[in-house]
Amino acid sequence: MARTRVLIVEDSATVRARLGEILRADPDIDVIGEAGDGKRAIDLCQALRPDVITMDMMLPLMSGLAATEYVMARCPTPILIVSSSTNRGELFKTYDALAAGAVDVLEKPDGEKADRDWERALVSSVKMVARIRVITHPGARVGAPGQRGDAQPAAIPARRPAAGTYSVVAVGASTGGPAAIVEVLRGLPRKFSLPVLFVLHICEPFGAAFAEWLDGQTGRRVAYACHGQPVSSAAGQVIMAPPDHHLAVHGANLALTRDPERHSCRPSVDVLFESVAREYGPSAVACILTGMGRDGAAGLAAVRTVGGLTIAQDETTSVIYGMPREAALRGAAQHVLALSEIGPTLSMLTGFDTEAERP
Repeated sequence: MARTRVLIVEDSATVRARLGEILRADPDIDVIGEAGDGKRAIDLCQALRPDVITMDMMLPLMSGLAATEYVMARCPTPILIVSSSTNRGELFKTYDALAAGAVDVLEKPDGEKADRDWERALVSSVKMVARIRVITHPGARVGAPGQRGDAQPAAIPARRPAAGTYSVVAVGASTGGPAAIVEVLRGLPRKFSLPVLFVLHICEPFGAAFAEWLDGQTGRRVAYACHGQPVSSAAGQVIMAPPDHHLAVHGANLALTRDPERHSCRPSVDVLFESVAREYGPSAVACILTGMGRDGAAGLAAVRTVGGLTIAQDETTSVIYGMPREAALRGAAQHVLALSEIGPTLSMLTGFDTEAERP
């Protein structure tokens, strides 16, 4: 079996050496190059064509974000962000890089003490990211997320239920989720007034400012959920699960818990979907987007079982067709749609005018 060919991009010589040492110790990985700045990273990517790039965000000459955008526009390569960025501005750059095509993010360890768990996570993440099919992102900008070349739009179902049939929309995503949720929300008209409850798998501390970033990308109010918040108070807004907390609906209110992980995830898409199925029955809408694993499949099935509306992203437009695939195999999804069709379809099936001016 061919070894995974890795390009390391990191401005700190000490950290770069450590990353190289960890990766070279694995017999299935070959470190083929190292770069200390974004410009050198691009040159080596074009010359060596690695299977995966580990990319720091804070780089001289050209930032990690700029390098990611260039790579994804001109020589698309799976990118794992390895960063210690924790302030608001640096976190926003990380989200921009994920939306521009980077596959996943891993926190850079603190200090110089060996951390075996982190080392295993690095090796595992590199191998996982290297297996993902990536596509050319024209301009690699958030302004055009989810473009898929020859992807064929799915037909929008002809039946239009009466306005007011549905009460809440629940959405779940994992790998590839930042770009996907931006496109879905941009596909909703301004007058779309149902609350949208959203779960994204993103590791701490990188989830800390995601709601604020998403708010700025979509022109729609996005905030983290507060325990006990009435669902009715979120009409027309997007409410996210905070990092490391399950989000659910109990009665008419939102609930946050630190209950055990589901499918190694907290927050879990299943927890959210199962709660909206229980509380809203046939007036619930659930949509599962790109992601690895099977979280959300059982919850989507629960929503369909009680008569709610269920949608899954299709294989062609998913960065990873894991979570949507599991849902489709269970027969949980009434509609399997290309990413560009999900927002307009949600609008039409919930009785809102898709021709209205959008954000």
